[in-house]
Amino acid sequence: MTIRVVVAEDQAAVRAGLVLILRSAGGVEVVGEAGDGEEAVRLARELRPDLVLMDVQMPRLDGVSATRQVVAEGLADVLVLTTFDLDAYVFGALRAGAAGFLLKDAEAAELIAAVRTVAGGEGLIAPAVTRRLIAEFAAPAAPARPAPPPALETLTRREREVLSCLGEGLSNAEIAARLDMAEATVKTHVSRLLGKLDLRSRVQAAVLAQELGL
Repeated sequence: MTIRVVVAEDQAAVRAGLVLILRSAGGVEVVGEAGDGEEAVRLARELRPDLVLMDVQMPRLDGVSATRQVVAEGLADVLVLTTFDLDAYVFGALRAGAAGFLLKDAEAAELIAAVRTVAGGEGLIAPAVTRRLIAEFAAPAAPARPAPPPALETLTRREREVLSCLGEGLSNAEIAARLDMAEATVKTHVSRLLGKLDLRSRVQAAVLAQELGL
């Protein structure tokens, strides 16, 4: 199945490079290009792509706000492009429901792999980087941890175990190996716990697990 992508990046040269890389990959089709956040949201509504590759710093509407709209309307998954020095933007993107993020200096193969991973429903990409970022951005400002949401009590023991694994940045395959279950069963548990906790992505679940110290 072809992965349909909208590329949102305000720098024309960078956008052209991203498009060139994606078009060179088999099974990936760039269906639209946006130079700002408002255009990204408009194209997502019009084209209903599988994924929006979203830069965080864009004119008219920033990438975090655009991500929030795209995710809230269920238009597509969002893979955010970022750099390590944009902490607030990354945290905002995770909270907005981004399915994953990618460093801007990633190699072409990493970009293609990230697009395929997020489109495949994994969400957490580049595990080593993801774990570092989740730990950094989800760390409470004060020593006390936030109170757990009431919905946490509705999770089954298995769902809590899966949530804990998400907090470590594990992929579905890694969770399946650790908990000795089928990968398809892991996907089911992830889907159910996201619904119970009213979360938009597994990345949000990972942040919650880190915040609660699960």
